[in-house]
Amino acid sequence: MKVLMINSVSGYGSTGSICVDIAVELESLGHDCYIAFGQVSRGYKKEFKIGTHLENHLHNLGSRLLGKQGYFTKNGTKDLVAFIKKYDPDIIHLHNLHGNYLNLKILFEYLNKAQVAVIWTLHDCWPFTGKCAHFNDAQCFKWMSECGNCPQVDKYPPSLFFDFSKEMHRDKKEMVAGLKNLTIIPVSFWLESQVKQSFLNPFLVETIYNWVDHSVFKPVLDCSFAKDNAISADKFNIIIVSAGWHQKDNKFIDALALSKIIADDMQIIMVGKMDTVDSLPINIIHIPYLESKEKLAEAYSFADVYVHLSTEDTFGKVIAEAMSCGTPAIVYNSTACPEIVGEECGYIVEKRNLMEVYEKLKKIQCVGKSFYSLTCRKHVIDNFDKKSNILKTLATYKSAIL
Repeated sequence: MKVLMINSVSGYGSTGSICVDIAVELESLGHDCYIAFGQVSRGYKKEFKIGTHLENHLHNLGSRLLGKQGYFTKNGTKDLVAFIKKYDPDIIHLHNLHGNYLNLKILFEYLNKAQVAVIWTLHDCWPFTGKCAHFNDAQCFKWMSECGNCPQVDKYPPSLFFDFSKEMHRDKKEMVAGLKNLTIIPVSFWLESQVKQSFLNPFLVETIYNWVDHSVFKPVLDCSFAKDNAISADKFNIIIVSAGWHQKDNKFIDALALSKIIADDMQIIMVGKMDTVDSLPINIIHIPYLESKEKLAEAYSFADVYVHLSTEDTFGKVIAEAMSCGTPAIVYNSTACPEIVGEECGYIVEKRNLMEVYEKLKKIQCVGKSFYSLTCRKHVIDNFDKKSNILKTLATYKSAIL
C-alpha cells in the first residue's frame, strides 16, 4: 500500500508529529509513505515540499489582504498534483490544508477526477466553516447553513480588509461534493457531533482519537526540572501549557486572574512562547516552549496538577500528555475537553469560572496528586494509545481501498 499524507507541517508540532507517527508505522508494516508539507519540516526521509518559500509568503500576504485562504500557491500545487500522478498512491490522507501553502481548487479538481481513496483527519473545524478554525467562543453557527458577515474576520486566518467567508464556505462545499470515496476522521466525539451538522455529514465519519506516546509521557521520578528552572518544589505547582501565550487571549487573561486567586503556597508554571514576560506576577514562572518531549514529560511529572484554560479544543493533546504522566487535570466544560479527562482523572468546571478552578485545586492539594495518578495513566493507555489508534487509522485505509 502506498500512502501520501498532506499537511501544513511534517514532524513539527502536534499534527506534524502525528503524520510522522503514521508514516513510521506504515513502514514497519512494509508499506510506503510520503508526507507532502507546506511550511516546517523536521526532516522525515520521504517528503515533498509544496511550493517555494516565496510562494508561502505571497500566499500569506494574499490571505491577509484579500481574506481568502487556500486560493494561492498555484504553481506549488500543480507540482504537487504532478508528484501525486507519478507516485500513484492508493490513499491520500489529508490533514491541515490551511496554513498558506496550498491551492484548494487545484488539489480538489484533481481528487475529483482521479477518485483515489481520500481520508481526511480533522484537527480543527476549518474544513467545514467559511473561514475560522474554531467558532465556539464566537458562538457563531452560520457554517451549519451558509457563512457570511464573519464575526471573526480578524482572527486566524486573519483578513485585514475583506470578508469572503460566504464564498469560501460555498467553495469548500462544492469541492468535496464530487468525492466518491471520502472518509472523515474527527479526533473527538465532540468534533464528530459538529461534522454531522455540516455539509460533510453525507460522508463516512469515523472518530479516532489523537494519541500520546505513553512510553515517553510517563511519570518521571527524581528529574532535574525544578533545579534546571529554579522552581521551588515546596509549593503546590500548577502547570499550564500552550504553544503560545498572547496577552489578548482569554487563556492568558484567565491565567493572570487565577494567579490573583490562588493561595500563597501555590504557584503557576506557564510553559510556552511569549512575546514579553515583564508583566507576569511573582507567582507565575514562565518557561519557554519545550520542544523536547522528554523535557515536557519532566515538567508534567513535576507538577501537582495540570490546568487547561483553553475553551476551543477539538482534542486537547496536552491534557492527555499530562495525565499520561500521572498528573490530574482541571478543564473547562467546553468542546472536547471533558471527554479527554474522563472520570476520576481530574475535574470539569464551568467555562472561565476561576473560583471553581481554585476550589478544585484545593481539593487536589488536600488529597494529593497520587490519589489520581494511576487512574489518569490508565485512562490514557486505554483511550489514547499510540499503537492502537494508529492501527485504527490504518484500518480506515484498508476499508477505503477494498
